[in-house]
Amino acid sequence: MPNILLADDHDLVRDTIAAYLETVEDFQVQTAANLDGALDVMRGLDSFDLLILDYNMPGMDGLNGLDRARKAFPATKVALMSGVANREVANKAMERGANGFIPKSLTAVSLVNAIKFVLSGERYFPFDFGPAETAATPSGAFATLSDREMQTLEQLCIGLSNKEIARNLGVQEVTVKLHVKNVLAKLGVSNRTQAALLAKEKHLF
Repeated sequence: MPNILLADDHDLVRDTIAAYLETVEDFQVQTAANLDGALDVMRGLDSFDLLILDYNMPGMDGLNGLDRARKAFPATKVALMSGVANREVANKAMERGANGFIPKSLTAVSLVNAIKFVLSGERYFPFDFGPAETAATPSGAFATLSDREMQTLEQLCIGLSNKEIARNLGVQEVTVKLHVKNVLAKLGVSNRTQAALLAKEKHLF
């Protein structure tokens, strides 16, 4: 059972997310109200798989809080969560070793998928936050994908459903189904998982 520590100074947000995660998934979630409180909990008897830090809570001092947490507990995955931070902050967090950057605007299902992604050993950043220069140039079958099909594939890679992808891209779910069908056909794979794995092998996202 993954052990998660969620630190956020907004009681309602913190407690609601913690309760939801424990309800829908086999997660053990503990909470803290600020960075120092989180680090104190981390020094306790429990071992944590993931520490989620609110970017704007007391003690964070920008990304310095991320640095403190990673230095103190290098074996624990650390992700930032924010409702206001922008692309620049997300990219700097990635450069400084964050395992994920989770916008509070994510749907509940997407939040769970993001956490699972990080726990699996991957680094999670929203498709519209990550730096384009880090991605490889599409080649081979990937070069035949349209821009919208590439966007769809990118969202498949973080485990989103058709309904979530439709919401994120501002299109109808039936349109997403068509894009997914085209992606699978062009890549010569039979399902979404194979398409995502192939994209990851090519370091496209």
